[in-house]
Amino acid sequence: MRIELQILDRRLPGWGFPSWGSSLAAGLDLHACVDAPIVLRPQASPVLISAGFAFRIGDPEWCALIVPRSGLGHREGLVLGNILGLVDADYEGPCLISAWNRNPPQSARIIRVLPGDRIAQLVFTRIVRPEFAVVATLSASPGAEGRQTQTRGAEGFGSTGIEAACPRASTGRNLGE
Repeated sequence: MRIELQILDRRLPGWGFPSWGSSLAAGLDLHACVDAPIVLRPQASPVLISAGFAFRIGDPEWCALIVPRSGLGHREGLVLGNILGLVDADYEGPCLISAWNRNPPQSARIIRVLPGDRIAQLVFTRIVRPEFAVVATLSASPGAEGRQTQTRGAEGFGSTGIEAACPRASTGRNLGE
């Protein structure tokens, strides 16, 4: 697959863009192309930060996902304001990152985003457009013949519980207490 990439911020090549963090990394590191540090306060509105380039996928079987960097999210609280960014194959505008500080509002933990910081990742993935068959009722699950089965999801979110399938693996905890 070949992706057209237009560099919009001349600092990017000096920061090592485009590059992956390792030879087996799935995500392309995205840099904050800002002129001055940005301060993200806990629970304040998300801020759009330029990644400094535009790209065009052009192939309807592919899309890109903008995802947070796991360490920044876990340790610092820097996540995406829209949780996950989806870039369709026909989008040709600048790549933008919606940055948000998820730390509790009473926390004084601000996040400073400096010019060139690697704050998100871009992952390319294939997509499938299924053919839908509109039906009055859903058919039985494969392999359900002759067995009494409960429809998965009939009781809504969490209907399968949290306990491990093996009784010995249970921690004895009771979440929600």
